[in-house]
Order: sequence, then C-alpha cells, then structure tokens
Amino acid sequence: MSKLVAPHGGGELKPLLLSGDELKKAKEKVKSLNEEVRMTSRETSDLIMLGIGAFTPLDGFMGKADWQGVCDEFKMSNGVFWPIPITLSTTKGQADSIKEGEEVALVDEESGELMGSMTVTEKYTIDKVHECKQVFRTDDTEHPGVAKVMAQGEINLGGPVKVFSESYFPEEFKGLYMRPEESRKMFEEKGWSTVAALQLRNPMHRSHEYLAKIAIEICDGVYIHQLLGKLKSGDIPAEVSMKAIEVLTENYFVKDTCIQGGYPMEMRYAGPREALLHAVFRQNYGCSHLLVGRDHAGVGEYYGPFDAHHIFNEIPKGSIELQPLKIDWTFYCLKCDGMASMKTCPHGKNDRILLSGTMLRKMLSEGQEVTDHFSRPEVLEVLRDYYSKLEEKVEIKLHKYAEGEK
Repeated sequence: MSKLVAPHGGGELKPLLLSGDELKKAKEKVKSLNEEVRMTSRETSDLIMLGIGAFTPLDGFMGKADWQGVCDEFKMSNGVFWPIPITLSTTKGQADSIKEGEEVALVDEESGELMGSMTVTEKYTIDKVHECKQVFRTDDTEHPGVAKVMAQGEINLGGPVKVFSESYFPEEFKGLYMRPEESRKMFEEKGWSTVAALQLRNPMHRSHEYLAKIAIEICDGVYIHQLLGKLKSGDIPAEVSMKAIEVLTENYFVKDTCIQGGYPMEMRYAGPREALLHAVFRQNYGCSHLLVGRDHAGVGEYYGPFDAHHIFNEIPKGSIELQPLKIDWTFYCLKCDGMASMKTCPHGKNDRILLSGTMLRKMLSEGQEVTDHFSRPEVLEVLRDYYSKLEEKVEIKLHKYAEGEK
C-alpha cells in the first residue's frame, strides 16, 4: 500500500499512452482515417501530459461543458476540480468535414510526427476573450498565454484520445524526463511519503535553494521539477538549467534529500491559475506539497507577487489533496549575512539583495558581475559558459551578415 498522496480525482493514474500490440494496431488503423488534425506545440505537450498520466483523470481534450466549468468554476462537468482548460482547436473548414464520433489522427504541426488519435465527440465554439480573462486575468495579446489562445482555430474539438508518442523528450532528456509512475516508484523506493515539488523553468539561484531547504526541513524530500517544454524567448534552455541544478545539489545539498526530474508541458504563464495546474499534476507525480514563492508562473506585471498564494484560499476546500508551501519574498540580507524572508529579517531594503531568475538572466546576458550572494559560484560558471557561447554565435552571425553585405 503506497504512503504517497493519491493521484488527482481519487483513483489510479490514468496514462493514455499506448504500447506494444495495442500501439501497433492503433497506428495501422490511423492509415485509413480521413482527417488529420495538426496540433500546436502547446496542444502537443498537453497530449503528452495526457499520455503519461500527468493530467489524470482526464481522458482527452475537453468538451464545451468542461471548458465552461473550468473557466468559471474551476471544475469539470463531473465535479472534478480542474483549473485551466485543456483543449484542441482547428479551422471551421476542417471541423465541418469531421463527423461527430469520427476518429482523427493527431499530428504535431512543427515536426509532422504522428502523436495519437482522437474520437471527436463534440465540436464547439468558445469565447476566447472570456477564457483569457478568466485564466490569465487579461486579454492583452502581449501576454504570451493570451496570444496562444487568441491564435487558436475557430472550433474546438472534444473527445477521448489515444497517445502514440512522447516526442523527443525521453531521448533528449534521458535520466531527467520522468513519467508520474516513475517518480512515484522512486519516492517509494526512498521511503518518502511527503514530497515537496519545486517548480523550475530557470536555473536555481539562492532563493530557489533556500526554498528547497525549507521544504527539506518539513518533508521527506524535494522533487526539483523542471519544465522541458517550449519556453518564451530569452529563457535559459532546459539542458543548461539541468547542469546548473546538478552542480548546485552536488555541492550544497545533503545526499538523497532531493531528486531532479523533468516534465514535457509548455508554459502558459498563467500565474495563479497555473500554480493550481502545477499543484494538480504534481499530485499525480506523487508530491504532497508544492513550493509557491513570489510571482509563481507569472510573466511581466500581470499578477501581484503573491496572487498564487491567495488563489489556494479561494478554491473550494478539498479540491486537491496536495498542499501549498507558501513562502514569503526571499532575499540575501547583508546584515543577517544569509538568506532570509520578509517574515524572518528585520532589516531594511538597503541591506537586501533581491533575487529573481529574470534579473539573473539580464545580468549574465549583459556581462554584468554577479555576486555569490545571488547565485553559487558553480552555478554562475555553468551560466557564464552558456552566455559566452551564445555571444560567440551572435558574433559569427553578425560577421557572416557583414561579409554578405560587402
């Protein structure tokens, strides 16, 4: 009997990824299908999350009742809590040619890879602006998540899916990419029953390290869970973050207190709502807690620094089993001579070095000196190496461009 928190929805993990003879037969059947729906990178990553069981208990892309319920009441038509619509769209022309009950092939539009199939049980239109205002709290198309929703096709397709592929993730991120059943097995082998997830899309700086160590004091271990899906321009690639996290945990953490893993979802930058989605699928990965710091999953100035804290108090009690570990604004205090938070440090702003991934990226990309109060020397070495190579590539491109001009 597992001591880990149960998967969301109160039951077993529900992976939709086919294998063996079942996969072979499904792929053969797809050859005879009339329609091929091409998916955006976000839709493809959502399909993979469905495939590996990270989106348990969903069985496919949402129909209109689920879309409406999730947007307005944080729940699907069957009453199960869910914070962000998981949908698939297409053009009106293609939707008109698909009959309800028909099975269609699902293909990634960027790679052309066959990713799965879907039995279309519903075709419907949505109010995109309404979804954006509910999920992102804005309809400003400068917001990267809003831009994706507004660019969707006119018609949404709902229905159960079969998943054929995990794309490049298992090979490209071997040893890091993990399915929920794998992380659960690893936690159980370690004897962990309480696990805190640390959401990352950037390398760990001192604030992340501080959060993780707070969690280690409370839980059996920490799951440093890194996003492997598509990022916005300027974000540091996953393989660089992975290397930076490795050198940090090797040098500054007690052995076997944390595990690094990766997941294939694409960021929506939905702030508070995305914090709830992170909580749902981390519960499926076997985590009992989620570290929620300042501006969790935010972008720009669209959310208050602690909106992601407040939203856990706004949802109905018992919506999810996982609990948030809400941590105040953290920083390095020169007078305290160490990491602290607003709750623990009595000193003023002139003594505090505020830390953020955005600030660190800016300083490194501009070649500014970065103090070890901000990030560990081993981590900075990895990041400086990345930015120096990036600069070399830009110089080579500029040189080639200049030669062409001549």
